[in-house]
Amino acid sequence: MTQPATIVCIKWGTLFGPEYVNRLYSGVRRNMSRPIRFICMTENSDGFHPDIEVLDLPVEPFLEPMNAALAVANRQGAMRKVSLFKPGLIPDLEGPVLGFDLDVVITGGLDDIFDMADDKICMRHDWTEKRKGRPTGHGSVFRYDPEVHTFLYNDLAANPYEEVEKARGSEQRYTSHKAMDNDCFEYIPPEWVVSFKYDTNPFPTNYVRAPKLPDDARVVCFHGRPKMSDALTGYTGQIIRYSKPCTWLQDHWIDRAKADLGDQYA
Repeated sequence: MTQPATIVCIKWGTLFGPEYVNRLYSGVRRNMSRPIRFICMTENSDGFHPDIEVLDLPVEPFLEPMNAALAVANRQGAMRKVSLFKPGLIPDLEGPVLGFDLDVVITGGLDDIFDMADDKICMRHDWTEKRKGRPTGHGSVFRYDPEVHTFLYNDLAANPYEEVEKARGSEQRYTSHKAMDNDCFEYIPPEWVVSFKYDTNPFPTNYVRAPKLPDDARVVCFHGRPKMSDALTGYTGQIIRYSKPCTWLQDHWIDRAKADLGDQYA
């Protein structure tokens, strides 16, 4: 029997409802050729599809110094994802883990991302950092192995204030630079993980055509604004980020999830 692919996400607070978790679950399982084990770390699993496995959102022993450093960086709460990196966290884990933020939409096959080199931590090059000539990875999609890459959790637990300060409060900078320092980082090909605002709806062509989904896009990241809920019917919040209604988003994010899970969960 094929070993299931382990998929994780994290949800805390009220910014994202359970439908974001359910739609992500549906998008992942519809776009992988093997069975999946889908896990969400959260303090509130109300409304989740019953096939989603839940991990309790922990209160980390290093929370106080971490938050003190984040407060200086004005990024309080931004490094909660590090809890997903704890060795031994996921019961009966075998092999790597593919993680997603909730503000992404799955639009194509994910096997190629999951099957990248087992010993590598894999992230896409962050768009802004790449433009500035810096090597930081983007945190919306991340492939890692908590039993191999133990330093991701242990280094922060040992020196939380110093590590957060060094990363300037950025979880994605911490994660990618830690991997680079340990010679185990690999970029996900940029055509597989794309930005809604930079790759599908760039200024100024966003004023003359609707957002266009690139042919080989597997994941579309809605980092910053607009978010998915903004882009569905069109977005006018910022001049440079203006967007016409996005028909493929309705299809991939909502309609296919409803057909897969039913209206109750999507």
